[in-house]
Amino acid sequence: MKNKNIAVPAALASMICVQGGASLAKRLFPALGAIGTSTLRIGLSAIILFFINRPKLGSFNKKQWLYCSIYGLGIAAMNLIFYMAIQRIPLGLGVTIEFVGPLFLALVLSRKVLDLLWALLACTGILLIVPWGTGEVDLLGVFLAFLAGVFWAVYIVMGGKVSKVMDSKDAVSTGMLIAALFIIPFAIWDGQLLKITPLLFLQGLGVAILSSALPFSLDMIALKQLPAKTFSILTSLQPAFAALSGLLFLQENLSFLQWISIACVVMASVGTTLFNRRYEM
Repeated sequence: MKNKNIAVPAALASMICVQGGASLAKRLFPALGAIGTSTLRIGLSAIILFFINRPKLGSFNKKQWLYCSIYGLGIAAMNLIFYMAIQRIPLGLGVTIEFVGPLFLALVLSRKVLDLLWALLACTGILLIVPWGTGEVDLLGVFLAFLAGVFWAVYIVMGGKVSKVMDSKDAVSTGMLIAALFIIPFAIWDGQLLKITPLLFLQGLGVAILSSALPFSLDMIALKQLPAKTFSILTSLQPAFAALSGLLFLQENLSFLQWISIACVVMASVGTTLFNRRYEM
């Protein structure tokens, strides 16, 4: 009971940080682009976490290195592709579409009929939020958001696995380091980081702390205590936080139907969380 009471607030705090950081990151796109911003975020996060947690890399066994590597690749791909998506579509829309990854994971791992009903309600919300018939939807942006969702599911599964075989601080620090090493070649190819200024660097540092260093550490606390299925559907609150963040900080307005669709996703999250608390705590 006590551990799960800590895990759920940790997951919620992580989501607030991520979406606030995403809004700040999107302001950097005109100057650094999606690849440059993502690289700055992950690279600075890796440095911060490495020096704070000082993981003992030489003590890891083969299984720990394997899990950390897949976890790190999931982080890098999830973030890079998602930033490329929200460069083309609104933040709230991007996060809601991206949630197809955790939703599919929840469906696969479901063992109760009620879980399936909550997941289907979330699926309805995701289908409603995309403006399919308006001609205004950026199909490449939508595809990238779906693809980011696949790696979001990888991140959830591997985060849960790696947190069971090694210390959480070591896992997240090493995972971020591997993510940084993976994404740096893309930044070199892109070349946008050459345009960085001291002000942009400070803004990137804020993004790194809000979007990676702090939330990934909080996620480790949650993933260590919650089943992957529960964590997956709990994260359906992400679209609501994203839409509010986009509205407040980026002036990105959504239609009434799109807000209804987000409400469907949120209701699915609340319903499944209450159900799991009743039967699992």
